[in-house]
Amino acid sequence: MLEELNLKRPLVFFDLEATGVDPLRDRIVEISTVKVMPDGGNEPPYSRRVNPTIPIPPGATAIHHITDADVAAAPTFTQIAGGLLRYLDNCDLAGYNITGYDIPLLNEEFKRAGLVFSMENRRVVDAFAIFVKMFPRTLTGAYRFFCGKELADAHSAAGDTAATVEVLAGELARYPEIPRDLDLLHEFCENRDPDAIDANRRFKFDGAGVPVVNFGRYKGRPLREIAADEPGFLKWIVKGDFPEDVKQVATDALCGKFPERAPQE
Repeated sequence: MLEELNLKRPLVFFDLEATGVDPLRDRIVEISTVKVMPDGGNEPPYSRRVNPTIPIPPGATAIHHITDADVAAAPTFTQIAGGLLRYLDNCDLAGYNITGYDIPLLNEEFKRAGLVFSMENRRVVDAFAIFVKMFPRTLTGAYRFFCGKELADAHSAAGDTAATVEVLAGELARYPEIPRDLDLLHEFCENRDPDAIDANRRFKFDGAGVPVVNFGRYKGRPLREIAADEPGFLKWIVKGDFPEDVKQVATDALCGKFPERAPQE
């Protein structure tokens, strides 16, 4: 089907694995590409592990199964940046959710390497964006997909509730791998960042397991450092309109108590 694309220059499909989900701060640990040429041919797939120069958090390893030992002897991004930039020269880009994650992450890595990764005149094909447009992640879209019907009274509480019952039944029917046990289904539905300290990710653990601030002008700074140097910031949180779990972290920090990552099972 890709032969139907009207390519004027190579289209590079790529995916990144990293130390976390923050494109501005996390580091690449693996990059894989497939270059589709205008004549319909493909260059051989390319994959390379990358030493991120920082520890890979256990939560990230649990997802992509890449450990610190796996990348200890791998080159750093700076060492491969020049070759990768040439490889991507005069190419359009494709991938899954690359607009929101992979491209910003790649751009930050190139900046750290002292190189400019220009997106000017590059076309981007994001399969995730296409998926969302074709199957909108709304109750109306889910009702159409799983139940084969139009939601006539959308945004009425009664109509939305009844439709949700049907959608869940449709999901269970379509996907037999979804747990039927409610405890397991609860875990399946949970989408919590393993590095998050509070539910809204105002505080999180960095790659070394150190609790840090994850928003505002102090983003990325260790919580212990903020408590010592900028206690007014934490007092502002305690008095402000923040969720209780966020306020509790700030209160504890002001008292010299700091979160500790739970041991990995």
